[in-house]
Amino acid sequence: MTQATELNPLLNALGQPIGFALPGWSARPRPPRQAIGGRYCRIEPLDLERHAAQLHAANLADREGRNWTYLPYGPFAALDAYRDWIKASALGDDPLFHTIVDLADGQAAGVASFLRIDPANGVIEVGHINYAPRLQRSRAATEAMFLLMARVFDELGYRRYEWKCDALNAPSRAAALRLGFVFEGIFRQAVVYKQRNRDTAWYAITDKEWPAVKAAFERWLAPENFDGAGRQRDSLSALIQASRR
Repeated sequence: MTQATELNPLLNALGQPIGFALPGWSARPRPPRQAIGGRYCRIEPLDLERHAAQLHAANLADREGRNWTYLPYGPFAALDAYRDWIKASALGDDPLFHTIVDLADGQAAGVASFLRIDPANGVIEVGHINYAPRLQRSRAATEAMFLLMARVFDELGYRRYEWKCDALNAPSRAAALRLGFVFEGIFRQAVVYKQRNRDTAWYAITDKEWPAVKAAFERWLAPENFDGAGRQRDSLSALIQASRR
């Protein structure tokens, strides 16, 4: 079967095009509030008392506040202000915030959330990603994204995993592509935040794409992919591109 044929829609009894069949489809479970263990990090539901002080301290290393540029809140100079924001915005079920604990030192060093959770259609977005400087560009940082993807696709059986960001946020857009997301377009004038416009860039991974992406992550995260100095032998981007050929 050619690629063009695979992309052709089905036809109903009246000869009109319709989407491919999903026999037996049912709404998927909502994400649980359960930890996920990895080789380099552990994902935990965000807990105000256990995580807030560690996260705030780690975030203060971002002295210029660059991590907050494309988030609709922050930065938080004082711990009390950060705790107040968590209590008001980060303890609900959607967005469902997770803390990323770096197993190298057992300290919380980042957050990420599931949001716009749509069990009926099997769609979840990942967002509110904020890595403290010491977590950035680490194996734990990449593994955290992999563990959340695996929960969505393998554990919960969702069909689509979304990544959206300000179209001007070049690091986020590069990260989406590196992690295996496919660019889908830009929604112009989609959001107003911090009294400015945001055009939103959309990316996604589907369940059909996930097996290849998963295999690439597993190869990248394997200890043998790193030399004695901790340098990667194969990049994740190269592994994902190779898996899709």
